[in-house]
Amino acid sequence: MLIDTRNLPDDPHELKEIIFSLTTRSAEETNHYRETISTQEKRIEDLTKKNSYLDSEMKYLSERLKIALKDFYGRKSEKLAPQDIHQGLLFDEIECYAPEEKRERIPIPAHMRAKPGRSPIPKHFPRTDIVIDIPEAEKTCACGARRVKIGEETSEKLDLIPAKIDVKKYIRYKYACPCCEGVETEDEGGAVRIAPVLPHIIPKGMASEGLLAHVIVSKFADHLPFYRQEKMFMRIGVDIGRATMCNWAMACHEGSRRLLELMLDDMKAKPLVGIDETTLQVMQEPGRKDTTKSHMWLMRGGGEGNPIMLYQYRTTRSGEWLENFFKGYRGTIQSDGFSGYERLEKMEGIIHAGCWAHARRKFIEASEVMKGNDHIQAAGSFITRLYSVETTCREKELAPDEIREQRQTISKPLLVSFHEFLMQIRHNVPPKCAFGKAIAYALNGWPRLLVYLDDGRIPIDNNFVENGIRPFVVGRKNWLFSGSPAGADASAGLYSLIETAKANGLEPYWYLRYIFERLPYAENDEDFRKLLPYVLDGQFLSEYAGGVVS
Repeated sequence: MLIDTRNLPDDPHELKEIIFSLTTRSAEETNHYRETISTQEKRIEDLTKKNSYLDSEMKYLSERLKIALKDFYGRKSEKLAPQDIHQGLLFDEIECYAPEEKRERIPIPAHMRAKPGRSPIPKHFPRTDIVIDIPEAEKTCACGARRVKIGEETSEKLDLIPAKIDVKKYIRYKYACPCCEGVETEDEGGAVRIAPVLPHIIPKGMASEGLLAHVIVSKFADHLPFYRQEKMFMRIGVDIGRATMCNWAMACHEGSRRLLELMLDDMKAKPLVGIDETTLQVMQEPGRKDTTKSHMWLMRGGGEGNPIMLYQYRTTRSGEWLENFFKGYRGTIQSDGFSGYERLEKMEGIIHAGCWAHARRKFIEASEVMKGNDHIQAAGSFITRLYSVETTCREKELAPDEIREQRQTISKPLLVSFHEFLMQIRHNVPPKCAFGKAIAYALNGWPRLLVYLDDGRIPIDNNFVENGIRPFVVGRKNWLFSGSPAGADASAGLYSLIETAKANGLEPYWYLRYIFERLPYAENDEDFRKLLPYVLDGQFLSEYAGGVVS
């Protein structure tokens, strides 16, 4: 501040007051300026934080959008392409973290292309010969001689006869004594005798076992809702309402309940069970809105030789019911990283194994939204090597003990290096981005992801279970919801029978027809066990079907 010294008073007191006034004013202005500067600095700091947050949020939402677009439009396979595998091997991370003495080259089999051309028509289909001959006049040569047949050429075309209804008419003969009118006998029924009613899975229903099998397979294997089947039946002149078909399905489930109980017992007797779940909408659930989501769970056990697929309908995704369901079980349960499965780890006798397919999926999603990231490609190369070991074991058809040895020799050191790699880079990766989530998912479930190393019977992932739950998801897109809890429970049971039959190489229609005909005659567990899908022989079922099932 400049002061005009020409007009200063001569009186020292006045001069002192002026100087004091100027000093006070200067201090107030200085404080004001300092407060203004501090306010602006705070505002700049807040705006910087807000901008950083919005920038982070924009990147996060952009990643989610890319992942959603990839899921909707992109390829569904989670396998890394060969160029991705080789590209990942170029980076220093692999060379630094893969132990030199343990690394080895694992051959990748070439892709086998399908032979072009159509497949031959199966031999077991009946043939109708249609003979095509030349006109009689052309059988005489121009020289006057009679032409002689020297061979023939054949070709085949598939024909389809629309479905037709065949009515089975049961006639029961009656017999009576013409002499005594029952006076001479005191046994029940008197003198009149009538042939007994044959037992059926639906005693007084109009549907035969073949029709029941067709209706159930059409819905639960071919994904045709009952209302569509109703229209299909109307086109061939038969009036079968959707409510009737629904009642048939529930009655067949009730008649098969003991089979499902035996399947559950057999599954729990084996050392490995895979588990997964998906959503389901069920109407008329007590105390719940119709829009509330319920869940369908799938357990796969029994081993590779006799797989068992068991579906369970539950109103909740909570892991609480799992404790009751697996109470007393001794063995390994394999699942994804859903927190509800953590309850299993606290149960005595249960080993909880993780799924590398779910961990791999997270890194694949990250690679889709952060293309060219060296660390992501390096992580993908680690996982690709783990799967290469499994592929080699499968191609060589190694026994479980041999598979364990391969995993301990090759996979275990690789996983040690992978863990060190993730631990080193995790602090440099934003936790909210796709790559950060992939790292967190792997590290949080790391102890479970290592379980498969110690047992050659445990697969590296839970894909067998995911493949088993996929038919239910496809069907759900068609029939949308279950009409009642009882209907959802019946759906779970019928899916269990059909998918277990398919997993054991049985044609589901002929399997259901076979057991529906025999379930009414079963009197004890030995009789029921003969009808289990993994007990029935495929060749025997083919003979039952008249050879039409190859």
